[in-house]
Amino acid sequence: MMQDGHGRSIRYLRLSLTRACGMRCIYCRPATLRHEPANTTLTPSELHDLVQHLVSTHGLRKVRLTGGEPTARADLLDIVSRLAGISGLQELTLTTNGLLLERLAAPLADAGLRRVNVSLDSLDANRFARMTGVNGLPRVLAGIDAAVQSGLSPVKLNAVVVRGENDDELPGLVRFAADRNLDIRFIELMPMGPLADQWSRRHVSEAEMRERLDPQVREWMELPRDASSARKVRVVLANGQSARVGFITAMSCPFCDQCDRIRIGSDGALYPCLMDRPSASLLEALRPVFDARRFDDILATGLCAKASEHPAVGFGVMTHIGG
Repeated sequence: MMQDGHGRSIRYLRLSLTRACGMRCIYCRPATLRHEPANTTLTPSELHDLVQHLVSTHGLRKVRLTGGEPTARADLLDIVSRLAGISGLQELTLTTNGLLLERLAAPLADAGLRRVNVSLDSLDANRFARMTGVNGLPRVLAGIDAAVQSGLSPVKLNAVVVRGENDDELPGLVRFAADRNLDIRFIELMPMGPLADQWSRRHVSEAEMRERLDPQVREWMELPRDASSARKVRVVLANGQSARVGFITAMSCPFCDQCDRIRIGSDGALYPCLMDRPSASLLEALRPVFDARRFDDILATGLCAKASEHPAVGFGVMTHIGG
């Protein structure tokens, strides 16, 4: 079992497949962004080798495919099929902006994907376009429906809450989730990326999110804490509907002491923490052929660099690291 320098067991890998993304979300992607050179992007075979080794040798149990936008990879179905076939990998999931999900949901399920998280920051078409840079709300909603119909369960919705943008939409987003029996998670804005210098006035804490929801909620039922980063509740709404709501509170209530994850970028960079700099590159252990001993040496160095708590300000941008 992998452990970092503070004794935390690492069972979860967030694996970025690309920096490319068809959206330009206000909190994620800067106006100018350099993509990684094509010759440094990990191939399906290299991705399989590193995950296979982490599962069989180091006890990895969960992989989430991220980006950028993972559906931007033309070889995504090949990647999913390879990883889904790894014995001992208990969970293979994907986070997506949903723009291509209507077409890909069924093939992804057939390839072995089990569930998806879909970003949905607004249900207002104009506001959605302003926040994401794309007039794509109908496509995302169709993608959510396709994911449900394809058996990718549970489908979870992610909304980054930004003051002055969508902080008044929380009740509507919960009702949307309740109507479809979906989970929804509200994510606190983090001081990194394009809005880092505006964070103090744009951040909405979990406590304020709950205040926004309170007039619409008849009952709050706190759910047991698990390895997830979300603090979960089941709410009963004023109209009698119920929904599972999560709050991801990296800033107002950090969960660093329970962190069980590492991140690997699409270029092989090893990120011990979302908000920290990469600690090493695994690329030299993957090419020209997989070198298990070199891989383990680099991994050990990277894990030792994982701090006890995340930095006060993030160094990178989400589209590089995978959120």
